[in-house]
Amino acid sequence: MLLRLPTSVSEAQECLIEGAVPIGGATLVWAAWQRDGFPDHAMSLRELPEANEIGHETLGAAVLLHRMDDRLPAALRRAASTVGTGAVRRTATVGGNLVGSTLRCLLPAALVLDAQAVVLDPEGVHETDLAEVLAKRHLLLSLRWRAPIASSYQKAVGEAGGPPPLVVAAALHSADDGQRCLRVAVREDGEVFSDSVVSRGDVDQDLRTLRDGPFGRLQAATWDSVHRHVTDLPARPADA
Repeated sequence: MLLRLPTSVSEAQECLIEGAVPIGGATLVWAAWQRDGFPDHAMSLRELPEANEIGHETLGAAVLLHRMDDRLPAALRRAASTVGTGAVRRTATVGGNLVGSTLRCLLPAALVLDAQAVVLDPEGVHETDLAEVLAKRHLLLSLRWRAPIASSYQKAVGEAGGPPPLVVAAALHSADDGQRCLRVAVREDGEVFSDSVVSRGDVDQDLRTLRDGPFGRLQAATWDSVHRHVTDLPARPADA
């Protein structure tokens, strides 16, 4: 297998045109390749500057999970800290977790940040939403978002071999009109739900509004977790 390491977007685009298979940290594909055979050409973005950015409003797809620190909103860095073991976090990438993984532990955090995806295809670079990235399995270059006022992420303890553990994420944002927007995302039994509401400063009313949407499908115990999580959010320190 020939592994390409492009150092520019144009070079990465050329690799795609030539049929190179994108890989992240290869933590999810290595066993399958050993079983089914390795591709002739593969491509890693680990040398591409655009895929290695870390900032309060940006995160590259090639960033290793263990590098996600307090430059990022709390929801994202806490999500990364819950993925696998320390050894996994030192090899797994943001793009691999979001696009290659079935668990996608970073997804609820990205959703509450209202993150947009910067992707690369043979035609070039463009921005799209996360739903399209997951549906079409685009090559992710980076995520972009507007910094929230505060954000949080909580993952329940899971059982080995059991269903994906419950995840609750939330973020409070400033809106252009001076109001605030509350975004919440939940992973329950492997399915991800997300919604937002213009916050009037009344947490109970915000929760009632959210309950009337897709969160009405959540189990009672899950909704209790959402209620506690969202109620605590305004008291959390502002994201660093």
